[in-house]
Amino acid sequence: MAAGLSAAPVFKPFLCIRASNLFPKPIPTSLFSIPAPTRYHSLFHGCRRTSSFAICFVLEDSKQSLQIENLVPEQSEEVNYQILTPRMAQRLARKRSERFTYLVAAVMSSFGITSMAVLACYYRFYWQMEGGEVPLLEMFGTFSLSVGAAVGMEFWARWAHRALWHASLWHMHESHHRPREGPFELNDVFAIINAVPAIGLLYYGFFNKGLFPGLCFGAGLGITVFGMAYMFVHDGLVHKRFPVGPIANVPYFRKVAAAHQLHHSEKFNGVPYGLFLGPKEIEEVGGLEELEKEMNRRIKYYQGS
Repeated sequence: MAAGLSAAPVFKPFLCIRASNLFPKPIPTSLFSIPAPTRYHSLFHGCRRTSSFAICFVLEDSKQSLQIENLVPEQSEEVNYQILTPRMAQRLARKRSERFTYLVAAVMSSFGITSMAVLACYYRFYWQMEGGEVPLLEMFGTFSLSVGAAVGMEFWARWAHRALWHASLWHMHESHHRPREGPFELNDVFAIINAVPAIGLLYYGFFNKGLFPGLCFGAGLGITVFGMAYMFVHDGLVHKRFPVGPIANVPYFRKVAAAHQLHHSEKFNGVPYGLFLGPKEIEEVGGLEELEKEMNRRIKYYQGS
């Protein structure tokens, strides 16, 4: 319990109790005798009131020091720094440093992936039209599957979240449901796992021509687009791992963020497990009222910040 000690001088009269009265010498008594009340009556008699200088030591509850760790990200920003203990202020500063580290990683990866995807699309379609003939079927297949893969990833993520991450892979996903220690968490490995097939599909589709390579290229592109959108909405908007700017003002994205916050509250047995269609899952389990409350809370937060 004793997470820290605080000391403060006190100048005020107080009742002086002699140490000898606090621990009186035992008086021999028989086995069945009852101690005389006058024996303890002397504790508070014969002492005089004096003005003294005292040092009061106060035990700091460990729960207080851990409160900042248990706050959700958006609540921790609402804390009044004037009432924080030095230890809690230090932890908030560390949280800000972690957010900056993740922001740098997110920006670098976003610019890198976006630039490579744009260049890959440009050169692939440029090579396709070198012969003068435009492969309309291949281009249509690439575009269609990129959209289909981006939408399909939402349903894959919902299934994997429920059947894998909250089941056999909970030992990895648990880090996402507990206070984060450092800018990254073990759950971030899932982003790398999903990036592997996307990179493979893009590689094969980029260096080969034809309808099937075009479909593979579109699938890899769709997975990449979903991953970037997931990072900005889930990591940035919902969990405040980095600022997202105007994305926070989009009404539907606020609804998505509120629905995912209900997932972490476990009010509906973990629902929603998806992200972008999370509000629809909440509606199916009859949680529209709770969703509305969470949205209003988040709106008040953004208006006050």
